[in-house]
Amino acid sequence: MSISRRTLFRSTVAAGAAALVTSKVALAQRVGPPPPLAAPPLPPTAYTPVVMPNGSTLPFELKAGVKVFHLVAEPVTHEIAPGLEIEAWGYNGATPGPLIECVEGDRVRFYVTNKLPEPTTVHWHGLFLPAGMDGVAGLTQAPIPVGKTFTYEFTMTRAGTFMYHPHFDEMTQIALGMVGMIVVHPRKPPRGSRRVRDYALMAHEWKIPIGQRRPDPMAMNDFNVLTFNSKAFPATAPLVAEVGDLVRIRLGNLGPMDHHPIHLHGFAFEVTWTDGGPVPKSARWPETTVLVPVGTTRVIELVADAPGDWAMHCHMTHHVMNQMGHDALNLLGANVKGLDGRVGRLVPGYMTMGASGMGDMHAMALPKNSISMLGGKGPFGVIDMGGMFTNLKVREKLNGTGDPGWYEHPAGTVASEASTADLLRDGIRP
Repeated sequence: MSISRRTLFRSTVAAGAAALVTSKVALAQRVGPPPPLAAPPLPPTAYTPVVMPNGSTLPFELKAGVKVFHLVAEPVTHEIAPGLEIEAWGYNGATPGPLIECVEGDRVRFYVTNKLPEPTTVHWHGLFLPAGMDGVAGLTQAPIPVGKTFTYEFTMTRAGTFMYHPHFDEMTQIALGMVGMIVVHPRKPPRGSRRVRDYALMAHEWKIPIGQRRPDPMAMNDFNVLTFNSKAFPATAPLVAEVGDLVRIRLGNLGPMDHHPIHLHGFAFEVTWTDGGPVPKSARWPETTVLVPVGTTRVIELVADAPGDWAMHCHMTHHVMNQMGHDALNLLGANVKGLDGRVGRLVPGYMTMGASGMGDMHAMALPKNSISMLGGKGPFGVIDMGGMFTNLKVREKLNGTGDPGWYEHPAGTVASEASTADLLRDGIRP
């Protein structure tokens, strides 16, 4: 059968028109419908609200079917831990900014007011939206001038865990604390028989010279304060659960430079989501440590089947310490007998550190506005960690959602000094 030039031309035009329609449909599905004029509210969807320990959730008002939020970028005074207060930048009076929580398919409108001393924008990290709402200064929008309010409006086209941050003078503004998390719940949440405990933790790193109040945004290494939700242990609030609960922990990392291997004691978990989307069940595997690279989110899930106080922390050892300088001399193993007295005559209160390790240094006096050797009080003495460290506290029964206190171990289940009889019985000669 022969095909005429005219028939071929008509077929090509028809195919091109069909492709154009298909691409427009795909684009509409990606960025969402245009703003409704008087659309009815979407049907209510039940979901478990996410808890942001040491943080808050951004409120909204429903206006003609649109969820309306207000973010204020501004300088904030923030306490990282008792004894260390900094002058940071954040949103709505806090760093990180408040958690933004909504539902897949929601139409959202954000008013962003700039109270910083320089322009800013908001980038909705990981969201699919119109290019003009992406928040990149100079590329997709003009920067928000000092004292002005801009509007962002789009549809939450997919569920997941995402983040927000500036895309103007990113090095300064992010380093000073302008970060936040976004949770978009599925419109049809999966059914399960377990109660869900849902938490969000934002990892961040700072360089704060001892005695100073302003973080250094120029730092590329030697970060000396590591935080979850801008708090360092012992100021980090614990995560709590009852035996049998499904625990979901949403981890975000907008720190300047470092990836974080987040390790949980006592449990194996699975990575169930990234900021790219859900991980199919067939692609998951059990882990006890998850790497959270810079600029990503990871969601882990586990069943709380073991009561106790379980540590959760970054496994980079310098990331679970508080504000130590890394340029001190290594005196480990050195003979420093008499050194304290001799130097003390010139520098009253001098104390040589590190000749036999540093685990017992937490009783030393600290400089003003410093947490350089701050540990936390535990049930068996000082917990000599800090920084990016918290606890998952699992109990048979909880009274509310607050800190249940320290775990009471059943008799015979705590490590203790071996008796002479035990040593002899097992042929151990220490």
